[in-house]
Amino acid sequence: MTLQSLPAPRALTAVSADGSPIHVEVYGPEGAPAVVLSHGWTCSIAFWTEQIRALAADHRVIAYDQRGHGRSPAPAATGGAGYSTTALADDLEAVLAATLGPGERAVIAGHSMGGMTVMAAARRPGFRQHAAAVLLCSTGPSRLTAEATVVPLGPGGLRSRLTKAVLGAKAPLGPVNAVSKKVLRYATMGPGSAPERVEACARIVHACPRGARHGWSQVLAGLDLEAGLRELRLPVAVLVGTADRLTPPVHSHAMAEALPHCTGLVTLAGMGHMTPVEAPEAVTAQIRELTLTYLGVKENEEAGA
Repeated sequence: MTLQSLPAPRALTAVSADGSPIHVEVYGPEGAPAVVLSHGWTCSIAFWTEQIRALAADHRVIAYDQRGHGRSPAPAATGGAGYSTTALADDLEAVLAATLGPGERAVIAGHSMGGMTVMAAARRPGFRQHAAAVLLCSTGPSRLTAEATVVPLGPGGLRSRLTKAVLGAKAPLGPVNAVSKKVLRYATMGPGSAPERVEACARIVHACPRGARHGWSQVLAGLDLEAGLRELRLPVAVLVGTADRLTPPVHSHAMAEALPHCTGLVTLAGMGHMTPVEAPEAVTAQIRELTLTYLGVKENEEAGA
């Protein structure tokens, strides 16, 4: 699974509030309904390959590398505001400002940390100006280490501490091989994941620089975006795999209850945390449904005016 089979993107750089450059790629026809894709921790634009391929024929698909991932450089310092939910929100606002015209709206899909980015930006004027609807995919607003089931122990302080230690480890991930793929599949994917999808995820995750992986793990360990979740006062769909060990379905059920306008909760049987790769058709279908419902009518009316 690579981006090589896709048309060449229109690449640009969005400049965040602290001056950080954010690498952005735009696919599809100008003037088409816009979709913005925000990936998760240790991933990159390549994580959305199947969604880009499926949607770019009739959507303008905007994907970006979170800071420290892909082609977006890491912050100069390893601590402080460079790694923070404020930075995530700043970066998303910068991408929206760089790619969408005044008043132009888009469906925003966030996976894992990308969904947390959306929650962090919920109060931002730039987000509210441009967001028509949201897909929160395999994510959660808080208590990530407490609820994760990566460590095979019962709930409690010991499991939370071990989970934080495992996810925040500074050690390099090493080469992609049979052992590392087995570990990654256990931690992040459903037990029935196809080998080629495990391989694709492993290559993306192992490409994430160690410093960024650790820096963002510290932010996620202390995450609390409950207030931001409740500020998402626009249509929001929620999607999760039943075998998600990193952000188990308990998060998605709670989010669906807390959201002011949840359009539905989709649970994918047997799927793990990497749903856009594990179940690309289902994730794409949710994005397409949101664009048809919340962007399609407006676009059609303008086209016929």
